[in-house]
Amino acid sequence: MDHPYLTEEHEMFRRSLRAFLEKHAAPFFDQWEQERRIPKSFWRLMGEQGFLGPMVPEAYGGAGVDFGFSVVINEELERIGSGMVGIGLHNDIVLPYIVSYGTEAQKQRWLPQCVTGETITAIAMTEPGTGSDLANVRTTAIRDGDSYVINGQKTFITNGVQAGLIVVVAKTDSHAKPPHRGISLILVPEDAPGFSRGRQLKKIGQHSQDTAELFFENCRVPISNLLGEEGEGFRYLTEKLQQERILVAIAAQVAMEEALRETLEYVKQRTAFGQPIGKFQNTRFKMAEMMTQSSVARAFLDQLIVRHMKGEEIVTEVSMAKWWSTDVAKSVIGECLQLHGGYGYMEEYPIARRYRDIAVMSIYAGTNEIMKTIIAKNLGL
Repeated sequence: MDHPYLTEEHEMFRRSLRAFLEKHAAPFFDQWEQERRIPKSFWRLMGEQGFLGPMVPEAYGGAGVDFGFSVVINEELERIGSGMVGIGLHNDIVLPYIVSYGTEAQKQRWLPQCVTGETITAIAMTEPGTGSDLANVRTTAIRDGDSYVINGQKTFITNGVQAGLIVVVAKTDSHAKPPHRGISLILVPEDAPGFSRGRQLKKIGQHSQDTAELFFENCRVPISNLLGEEGEGFRYLTEKLQQERILVAIAAQVAMEEALRETLEYVKQRTAFGQPIGKFQNTRFKMAEMMTQSSVARAFLDQLIVRHMKGEEIVTEVSMAKWWSTDVAKSVIGECLQLHGGYGYMEEYPIARRYRDIAVMSIYAGTNEIMKTIIAKNLGL
């Protein structure tokens, strides 16, 4: 399917990136899954080739290109495996906060290192008792002279094990009314006194993506590490969530498309009762249904990407795409595994990994239940 937002320049970039990933990622991905992380050496290779921070302005080492390049990067990373998601988070979720709200000094200090892969980033929102209810985070950042003193705990943090710079969501005013007015974003480097990492969390899927607990015990950073204005953190988060949720929909879409491609090949080759199982009516109808579901989801997603690139506010529609794409992908991938029979349950078949990895996409970046809440609210209900 042609994507209306991609030019020949984007497609040339895709060919270059795909060749790079086929050489430097695909042969090693199983090993990374077992080791439970993508090595920092690969991040630096990505940086050397210009595949990190594509939207970062040239003044800070980036290419300053449009979101179409980010779409290509995220699609090609997902084709390798969902465990590559932390690179997309670094490129298109964390770095835009610094580009949009950072001071000149912050941009000069951090962005060049992030583009080269020397510094990996993370964003610390979720806490043990606070997921979707971000307005009520308990981590605090209290002014003390020329410093913020941060206390709290974060969990489920993507890139948490290897991040050298973390955007921390914290309360700078615990008494603010309404509560979200007290939230700020603080840049915390890994060498900040009082910062420590907890466990690398064991997940049922996306194994190569390092996910961790983070602890802040009287963690002290200079007040110059405030990102944007104090008390505006919740607004900043809201402004950037549209792009984050589009990225999740893109990942789910590609995961579904890859599962269908693999399954189509499988049902053409696997024989039972003297013929390929793709000849049986049940298989043919299932494949027809799933290809249709995937194509409809792709058409909806593509037109939203066009509108997002134009700068339109499409929070309602993006919320629709996030829950729809992830739920449809979960259903389709489950059916693909079923068509593989017992082999689908074996680790050497890619569908097994797809089945494990897709489950979390309906949970992170705002659960699908929250997506439906947003849609209903914006309908005036």
